[in-house]
Amino acid sequence: MNSGRYRLTLVTDGRPMLQGWWESETVARGKFSAWVGRHGDRPGAQITLIDEETDSSLAQWPDSQ
Repeated sequence: MNSGRYRLTLVTDGRPMLQGWWESETVARGKFSAWVGRHGDRPGAQITLIDEETDSSLAQWPDSQ
């Protein structure tokens, strides 16, 4: 069961690998940066930070530009 407003998800090659939830946006953004550094080199890695209260994407890696 999740416990937090901010959800961080790591997907590799289309499969969910890790998820975490935090109440603090600041903490969640710090975890996002840490996950990019720790897992960003995995094949097909995608990391997203979502505000579940507003259902909005706060950060995505790699950037979708």
